[in-house]
Parts: sequence; structure tokens; C-alpha cells
Amino acid sequence: MNRLTSLASAAVLSLGLLSIPAAAQVVGKVGVDWIGNDIVVEAITDPEIKGVTCHVSYFDRSIIDRLKQGNWFEDPSNSAISCSQTGPIEIGEIDLSRGGEEVFREGRSLIWKDLLVKRIYDKANDTLIYLAHSRQVVEGSAKMAISTVPLYGQQVTWTKGKPQ
Repeated sequence: MNRLTSLASAAVLSLGLLSIPAAAQVVGKVGVDWIGNDIVVEAITDPEIKGVTCHVSYFDRSIIDRLKQGNWFEDPSNSAISCSQTGPIEIGEIDLSRGGEEVFREGRSLIWKDLLVKRIYDKANDTLIYLAHSRQVVEGSAKMAISTVPLYGQQVTWTKGKPQ
């Protein structure tokens, strides 16, 4: 029975590793007031597209601000994103649907809110679109930001062939 449990755990873990979104690296942190609130800037590399890096910034609340506001477990939904070519572009297998594909997710509250980055391929304009938005289970959020990486005229390698 132990061996079966170990095999099942290994299978679940390996399936989970296949769908892990990109990891972020903090590259900047700017203090904005005397109570310790910060703006954090993270670099995110798209796991399916080599040569593209996105920088996402968001507000990080201090303990003093959390106590003062009484909203202990949640950060604001505000974020900004800028993506650019940072090397030769190589595109792996990507979702070509209008809904796009999640590239990055980070919790912005204990359980109810996430900061998401989705990639959408605009085939007509040969452009990658990166959309940053928050997802709240209860209310949702209309706060969003986009950034585009034009592929037109660039040396781009499609590992599975360019979609027609």
C-alpha cells in the first residue's frame, strides 16, 4: 500500500510540475511612504517564449497599513506591466485561443485574490499581448494593464511552426 501511495503522489506531483506558471524575480522595491508601504517590481520570463521578459509592478502593504486599514489579508489590485524582447524569440507550444494562456499567478490575499498575467497571441497583427489583472473570487476586478511585443519584422523561431 505504501508503494501505491508513493506512486500516486509522484504522479500527481509530476502532473502539477507540467503546469507551473513562470516564477517571478524581485528586481526592485521602492518605499512610497513613512509607514513602510512599497512598490515591488518583478521580472517574469514567459516559460513558453524565450526572449521575452515582462516586468510587473504592484503595491505591497506594510504591517502598519494593514493594522490601520483593518483589511489585514489583502493587497490592492493595482498593477502595471511592461514586456519587451530581451533576446532571440523562440516560441514553444502556446494556446492560440482568444482567452489566452496564464503565464504567471501570485496571491494578493490570503485566499480570495490573485494577480494574473495572461498571454494572448494576436495572429492578425503578429503580436504577443500580455494582460495583467487581478482575480477576486467574490467581486472580480476591472483593474488591468496590457503590454505588447510585436513579432512583425523580428527573427522569430516557432518550434511547432508558425500558425497559419
